[in-house]
Amino acid sequence: MNDLEVRQLRYFVAVAEELHFGRAAARLGMAQPPLSRAIREIERLLGVRLLERTTRNVALTPAGETLLRDARHALDAVSAAGRRARNAGLPAPALRLALKADFDAGLLPQIVAAYRLEEAALPVEPLLGGRGEQVPALHDGRADVALLPTPFDGRGLDHEPLMTEPNLVALAATDPLAGRPSLALSDFAGRKLPDGAEASAGPQRPDRPAARLDMTQIFNLIEIGRILFFVPASVARRYTRPDIVYREVTDLPPAGLVVAWPQECRSPAVAAFVRAALAVASAAAPVPAT
Repeated sequence: MNDLEVRQLRYFVAVAEELHFGRAAARLGMAQPPLSRAIREIERLLGVRLLERTTRNVALTPAGETLLRDARHALDAVSAAGRRARNAGLPAPALRLALKADFDAGLLPQIVAAYRLEEAALPVEPLLGGRGEQVPALHDGRADVALLPTPFDGRGLDHEPLMTEPNLVALAATDPLAGRPSLALSDFAGRKLPDGAEASAGPQRPDRPAARLDMTQIFNLIEIGRILFFVPASVARRYTRPDIVYREVTDLPPAGLVVAWPQECRSPAVAAFVRAALAVASAAAPVPAT
């Protein structure tokens, strides 16, 4: 069996994600007939049917679902190789650090300062993004290392825990729950998180799409009683507002912070950053994170 080409994988992923040949062709900037022929050629090469086609629908077969998952990883690896090579070849390469703004347990300035003392240190280039955007950046080569709140999808990554701290609920000061001496997740029945999920189910899962709201918008919605928000204690300390209160929740899992990097990474600069992060976290929290 001949190996599939990157071009063929891109064609298949577009069709598998769109489940519509016309939309996939438009996404790829090509006509539909050659795309259909390309998919048939992939099926011929593999000797399996990847798509079930009817006049109305396109659906993935089990073989197609498997190829889609692996093809995404393969395309990410190809993109990552190119991006990392370009970064390494720059006259002044940088260490690209992915993180969500303020979700660093207050450690980022100390970590960067400690890292600069390392012999292998490079200039740090922050890559700020929303919740859940850091792991894809590691996989596709946009980032070399990341500070990640837990939980996260760790497939293909190595990581070290840095810190755990209480997760708190942010709610309006006028909310009846604000006067309660103790809260549990069950008290939030019917309440919503910024992404629309049920607050009583706990923090948002890493596989759910992130809400496209910045912190100011989230806190404005909290103030008028529209939503609740779970935040680490370090974030709560940064965002003190007169119309918002923070309360402990007895059965709310703690917030964790890890430093993560691709498993295949052998960069001395990344290793130096990890050492610096662990040293700073150890000094800040004598009790190891779990």
